[in-house]
Amino acid sequence: MCGIVGYVGPQAAVDVVVEGLRRLEYRGYDSAGVAIVADSAIHLAKKAGKISNLDKVLAEDPLPRSGLGLGHTRWATHGGPNDVNAHPHLSADSRMALVHNGIIENYLTLRAELDVAGITPTSETDTEIVAHLLGLELATGRSLAEAMRTVCTRLHGAFTLVAVDRTDPNHVVAARRNSPLVVGVGKGENFVASDVAAFIEHTREAIELG
Repeated sequence: MCGIVGYVGPQAAVDVVVEGLRRLEYRGYDSAGVAIVADSAIHLAKKAGKISNLDKVLAEDPLPRSGLGLGHTRWATHGGPNDVNAHPHLSADSRMALVHNGIIENYLTLRAELDVAGITPTSETDTEIVAHLLGLELATGRSLAEAMRTVCTRLHGAFTLVAVDRTDPNHVVAARRNSPLVVGVGKGENFVASDVAAFIEHTREAIELG
């Protein structure tokens, strides 16, 4: 089962997120990745295989320091376990980054709509389809939270979605439908994760979303 971690606060988001992903390794996975927002841009690193492979990528090409980020450990469903299919995924304009647990049952129908809009996904995942849909909603002037609400009404299946927007360095936006998502409330910082184990070292105040 895939693992998700999101963070906003004063700590280095990369460190918090990767640490959280390690705490979720017991769930099983075949790739890992992280994205942060810094200098009005999304900075992304992801790699097939164990988190140790991601560590090497981050050591060779460190991401900027940021207090906003998210990460994911993926167990392949749509598309094989490779670097391209690893999460996070970006919108077509690279404005936002998305991680996702679960299955989007109507992703083929939604992918056909993207083809009409002139957007060609680079991965085989259903997750990237959602990222592009969110990007289209953001382009109309909606906030990430508004875009998430709109897109979720169009998705069939059970899922957890967590996203960040390069134009908003202060918020992580998350949604769930019949898939685990827990919010961790800290002192001047907040977390989202698929399991409290991801942030238990930082706070024990957790809210399981209904």
